[in-house]
Amino acid sequence: MMMTTAESCTGGGIAAAITDIAGSSAWFDRGFVTYSNAAKTDMLGVDPALIERHGAVSREVAEAMVRGACAASGCGLGVAVTGVAGPGGGSPEKPVGTVWLACCLAAHDRLDCRLLQLDGDRAAVRRQTVMHALRACLGLLEQHPT
Repeated sequence: MMMTTAESCTGGGIAAAITDIAGSSAWFDRGFVTYSNAAKTDMLGVDPALIERHGAVSREVAEAMVRGACAASGCGLGVAVTGVAGPGGGSPEKPVGTVWLACCLAAHDRLDCRLLQLDGDRAAVRRQTVMHALRACLGLLEQHPT
């Protein structure tokens, strides 16, 4: 089974961490860095109306991102993240450190989505997001071995 990533706030950090592992080419296919709303729409097929209705940092958009990444790549495992890494860009509803993470295992029709509220500066939020994403994928695979 091959894996894909769709990343906004981490800017390719998950894919970079994966490809740091020797032999990852046997199971990692590609990563999509979709930092802008237009990229989410163009590369992953995220409906612009969904982004308008819920905001780019939302459960709905994270789920659409991971579904779009799996569909575009044909991969069986995908992870997507969208969030506010800071130092600016936060709001009372979505403060800095707010991240939505979605993980999809296509063969089992399983999609897990979670809200993270992370502390620290921009680098710390991004680093923690990468670790949470990798752990989420491993957890999903442990629950549903292929």
